[in-house]
Amino acid sequence: MYILGLESSCDETACAVVQIDPRAAELDGLPTPLVLSDVIASQVDLHNRWGGIVPEIAARRHLENILPTLNSALVEAGVTLSQIGGIAVTRGPGLVGALLVAVQVGKSIAFAQGIPFLGVNHLEGHLFSPFLRLPGQHATPPPLPHLGVLVSGGHTALVHVADVGAYRVLGSTVDDAAGEAFDKVGKLLGMPYPAGPIIDRLAQAGDARAFRFPRAMRGPRQRQALSFSGLKTAAATLLAKQGPLLGEAMRADFCAGFQAAIVEQIVRKAALALEDAPDLRAVTLSGGVACNTGLRAGLAELATSRGLPFFVAPPRFCTDNAAMIAGVGAIRLQRGERADLALNAVAHLPLATP
Repeated sequence: MYILGLESSCDETACAVVQIDPRAAELDGLPTPLVLSDVIASQVDLHNRWGGIVPEIAARRHLENILPTLNSALVEAGVTLSQIGGIAVTRGPGLVGALLVAVQVGKSIAFAQGIPFLGVNHLEGHLFSPFLRLPGQHATPPPLPHLGVLVSGGHTALVHVADVGAYRVLGSTVDDAAGEAFDKVGKLLGMPYPAGPIIDRLAQAGDARAFRFPRAMRGPRQRQALSFSGLKTAAATLLAKQGPLLGEAMRADFCAGFQAAIVEQIVRKAALALEDAPDLRAVTLSGGVACNTGLRAGLAELATSRGLPFFVAPPRFCTDNAAMIAGVGAIRLQRGERADLALNAVAHLPLATP
């Protein structure tokens, strides 16, 4: 069965086609959806001049991009719209004006084609991105239950994942997301948006001990809490005292210290989550910040030290994409789940629990 996925929660207009084994509902464990196409129309260059996302501009550009992107996804997958057996769209969380584009287009196609329609939580899509596989690739799916570490520009959470739709949050940020901290500090350093990849590249050549950054949320009452706003303040204070960072080496040291503080906190909290849920059988990493080399290495080392396998999606499926939405949608649709065409976009949408 072919499933079409549509994603427009922020600044990426994305469409994908995945294929799922027709026996998926009868398989032992979750299937690994096969990604036949995954087309993304990025708006990074458009929003770079403002140093962040402008919601109204993002929504308008989604309107321009959605149909050409959809057509490209069908062509790349080698299927026609008449072959699509169901549609999954991101219904939230995200920028509501942007979300509405994929939701309305998805509902329109489902109605016209007479096929099932489903709304997917964007966070759920990220959590299950490590299950996706490409043609010719044999993928071993992460065992359940596992610890899903979701780190992106808008979210940072540690989630007990028992099944699709069965989640328990073991830790989350009380203020800013890690990805936002990277971008905001990058802006202080005069870097273009998004700054996370640039900081990561510089950090690999720097000395993390050259600049001292605080390690937050260490108290017993903060066991399940993460916080990154204080790191942003610490970075701004250091820059004000230090003055301009002269030379590539000094900038690299600053980035290395800042990144190390973020990675240390996430890995430390992940270790506590594993203690709180001893039934966890693996660690997965997803979300845009999952591309960060320091975070990947830190969580891989943690998993190995606990005798657990570590799973992370390829970089192309870590950032916002429609393949992850189609993948979750395919599993849910195969189980018989459906949404009414009255479904609306929701800006703030928590993960569903049993």
